[in-house]
Amino acid sequence: MTDADVAVLLLVRVAVGLIMIMHGLNHWRGGGRIEGTARWFTGLGLRQGVLQAWMSVLTEVGAGVLLILGLLTPLACAAVISVMLVAGLLAHRPNGFFVFKDGYEYVLTLAVVALAVAVLGPGRWSVDHAAGIDLTGWTGGGTALGAAVVATGGLLGTFWRPERKADAGPKADAESKAGGETEAEVQSLAEAEPRAEAEPQADAESTVRAEAKADAEPQSAPGPESGTVPPRPTSENTPESVEQEAR
Repeated sequence: MTDADVAVLLLVRVAVGLIMIMHGLNHWRGGGRIEGTARWFTGLGLRQGVLQAWMSVLTEVGAGVLLILGLLTPLACAAVISVMLVAGLLAHRPNGFFVFKDGYEYVLTLAVVALAVAVLGPGRWSVDHAAGIDLTGWTGGGTALGAAVVATGGLLGTFWRPERKADAGPKADAESKAGGETEAEVQSLAEAEPRAEAEPQADAESTVRAEAKADAEPQSAPGPESGTVPPRPTSENTPESVEQEAR
């Protein structure tokens, strides 16, 4: 490899590694924090949402650090591919290909880049090269892809238990809809929950105050002060009309 090739590999490793680290930190310290991430995984049909959230944090941050260092590169690439497989199959596949529709375009790109790094190797500027670990070519690519497929299959076989809509009813429809949302949407919903809970209480308090004010106001009696004009006597009720009828 030339110095240019090694520099490009380093650039790709650092870029993908930073992306993975940022995603892992967002699952941990983002808007919904671990609780919001756990609800997102549960919405995808994965049991043990909190466990899934912490596993995603450790896997993504760990894979990113290993990629940047160029240490155990095929295993780091396998972790990236596995994360992208889970996200693509459960969250993005129903939305089609394009990323602007929350499709699987983005996760597919990261997975293919990770596989290419596993095949090419980390380059001379890496811990693997310094330690004499040479697992590249078809061996490196096969190791990364095989480990990713096995890990993904094991995760889905162990934890993926999506509810059927016909059995669960309206509740399952709502959870399925939540599962199709992005992480940012779920976390924003989690932040909006306290405000939504406070609104009915505020409405109830305003209603009580309005009723108390209405009860406290005296009702004015009809008469001159209230501006109500008493009815004028008709000709049928006057004394003259009564006398005429008596005659």
